[in-house]
Parts: sequence; structure tokens; C-alpha cells
Amino acid sequence: MAPNFYGMVFLIKAGQLILSLSILIVLHEFGHYLPARWFKTRVEKFYLFFDYKFALFKKKIKDTEWGIGWIPLGGYVKISGMIDESMDTEQLKKEPQPYEFRTKKTWQRLIIMIGGIVVNFIVGILIYCMVLFVWGEKYYKMEDLKHGFAVHESFEEYGFRDGDKILDIDGQVPQDIMDVNVILLLRGGQSVHVQHADGTDETIKLHEDIEWDMFQNGAMNAFEPRFYPIIDSLNAEMKPSKAGFMEGDSIVSINDQPVIFYDEFSEELKKHKSQNVTIGFYRNNAFMSLPIELDSAGKMGFIPEYITDQAALRQRDYSFGESIPAGFSMAFTTLNDYVTQMKFLFTKKGASSIGGFGAFGALFPSTWDWHSFWLMTAFISIVLAFMNFLPIPALDGGHIMFLLYEMITGRKPGDKFMEYAQMVGIILLLGLLVYANGNDLYKLFTGQ
Repeated sequence: MAPNFYGMVFLIKAGQLILSLSILIVLHEFGHYLPARWFKTRVEKFYLFFDYKFALFKKKIKDTEWGIGWIPLGGYVKISGMIDESMDTEQLKKEPQPYEFRTKKTWQRLIIMIGGIVVNFIVGILIYCMVLFVWGEKYYKMEDLKHGFAVHESFEEYGFRDGDKILDIDGQVPQDIMDVNVILLLRGGQSVHVQHADGTDETIKLHEDIEWDMFQNGAMNAFEPRFYPIIDSLNAEMKPSKAGFMEGDSIVSINDQPVIFYDEFSEELKKHKSQNVTIGFYRNNAFMSLPIELDSAGKMGFIPEYITDQAALRQRDYSFGESIPAGFSMAFTTLNDYVTQMKFLFTKKGASSIGGFGAFGALFPSTWDWHSFWLMTAFISIVLAFMNFLPIPALDGGHIMFLLYEMITGRKPGDKFMEYAQMVGIILLLGLLVYANGNDLYKLFTGQ
């Protein structure tokens, strides 16, 4: 039962990731293909995925071979007269032809290279507009979270307490109170006006480097809605199920120590890592208790019922006209947040958090949901636009960098230089790919 359950979850997540990347890769490559054809440049190949040695499908139409490769790590267009990831330099030994990339004007080559990035960013905007128009936007106000927030222990030194309600940040009331963490982590929030559980108000000033404290202390989600420790889902192979627990059990004590909220429950469990504890709970209004052995992290191993009062979840609908500026705003906010958090990657902890396909796949829901799928696809499209803009040889940004150099200086980098630069870029990208996916495997096998 369990292998089938987890296998199905894996297939659903993998299916969503592959479909999302396939859509974005094809559109990205069309961003290169179309301007290339407009400037009468020959495109020899247009491939979804890489076709090393052989292709799953291919068909020649006029000058272009269209196909699907068997290595799902991206896609490419092979443009005549250009040094790209194929490293085909034989054509450069021949006399330049008018249909080749190298014979086109610098501004034309720049448009061809920047086309994929522009398409990815536009696609991200359009998807956000579509999502807001079709599904609208769900959000919470502070008054909807009846029990306030559970506060990370590192924030207690500033004066925050469990049960706090956040009234405003820097004088602005968040449109969605669930954005409080990203406002502090990525958008420069400094002054937090809170109402404590005892009814008193206080304005708490945070220092300028609060985002680094959050990152280093693992407090990126410093404020979590408080909810009750109720078992939401189990299957027969999970430890709590074997111990006799059932979905819907409402936990109220650990070794006779009362707990009310999940954060209290979680903190109490950590005191008994790898130990046997007795869990008190209510089932159908009857009090019961069962023993269970905790794992080395001090966890029972169940999925809790995440209660933020779903009945209070608010809905904001958008007309077609309203969805356009809102979609633009959502795309630029997403880009700003993503670019801002890049600074954390240049630390030891940040480097270890870099993830590959597994990390991206994990972002998709375990059940197929078109709303979530398109939101994730828009996010990945914005990420791809930014990543491809980085001035790294073998990426579009590397080609753009050399073309800008040529436009400014009037000197074109030599073919040999471009060949070596492309090789360095490919080695760098392959190394990053191996490292990122190695991190995924390490976390998978260590449970981190």
C-alpha cells in the first residue's frame, strides 16, 4: 500500500514538472527560433530535450529538423554559424554564408539571443494574469487567524511571543498576512506592530540585518499560524498507524504534559528524541493514550491538520482588465523576491540548500491541481528568464555579454575564444547540475 501511494505521488509530481518544463522550454526556444527566421538565419535543429546519439522523434521540415530527445535536461535550437552547446565548429572552417548567424548584424544577433529570455518573462506575466482572472486570489487577514502566530524562538529576544497578532509592518497592513515572513526576509520589513495574546500592543524594531538572522537561524518561516495537533492523514505503513493512532485523533498531552497547539506539541517532542513517550488524545470525544517511539529528530511521523480556519479564507476576484496590472505586479514581485534571495546562496548554508529537479518537483502538489500547476509554471518561467540572463558562457546571458562587448568596442571576440568560453560554461553548468541534484539525493537519503 505505502509503496504504491508514494510511487503515485512521485509520478504526479514528476509529471507536473516535466509538463511544465516542456511547455517553457519549447516557448523559450521559439523565442530564439522566430527572430532567427525573421532575420533569414537558418535554424538546423529545434529540439525538446537533448538528443545525444539518438532522438525519440525527429522530422525534417524544410531546413529545420524538429525532434524530441531522450535526455530531459532542457532543449535547444541549433543555429547555423553559431558556437553553441553542440560545440560544432566544423561549419566555422568554411566560408561564411549569408544565412549564418555570424554574418548577421550585431543588433540582429542580440535580438536572436535575448528572445528566449523575453519570451520566458512574458509567459510568466501572462500566466499570472490568467491565473488571477480564472481563479482569483485567496488570502487571510490577521483577524482570520484566531490563535495568532507561533513565533520562532530566535525572535523571542526581540519581544515577540507565541500567540502574537501582527497589525502592520512599517505602517503597512499586509494584503495577505501569510506574507509576513517574506516581507521580513526579502522586502526589508523593519518595524512590526504586534498585539500580544494578553491584549497589549507593542511596536518592535528589528535591526537592519534581520534577514541574515532569519536565514542563519533557520527562521525563514519565523511566524506560523497556530493550529491544534490533530492527525490529518496516515497510511498503514506509517509508525503512528502501526501504534494504533487514527486520522482525526486530537492530541492533548505528552507524558501527561498538556499541549494545546501544534508548536507546543512539536517543541515538547524534541525533548524526547529517540525515546518512548505516551501520547494523550481525544477520539470521538473519548480520552485515550498510546505509547510510541519518536525518531532521532523528535517526531512521531504524521501529517498534521493545518488549521487556519478554512471558512475564513478570503477570495479576491479579478476582472479581465484588473488581472493584467495585477499579473504584471505579481511577476515583478516574484522576480524581485527571487533575485533578492540569491545573496543567501553565497554562504556555506546557502550553497547546501541549492536543489535540482527533485527540489523543483517537490514544489508541485501531490495531487494534480491546475491552479497550483500554472502558478508553479509561472514561477519557473520567471526563474528561467533570470537564470538565462546571467552572464555565464553557454547560457543566453553569456552570448548577450559578448555581443554587448562587440557593440561597445566594435571588436568581435575570436571564434577560438568563443569556443573555449563555451566549453568553460558547459563544464560550469554541468558541475552545478551535478551538485544541485547531488544535494537532492543527499537530503533524500539522510532525511534532511
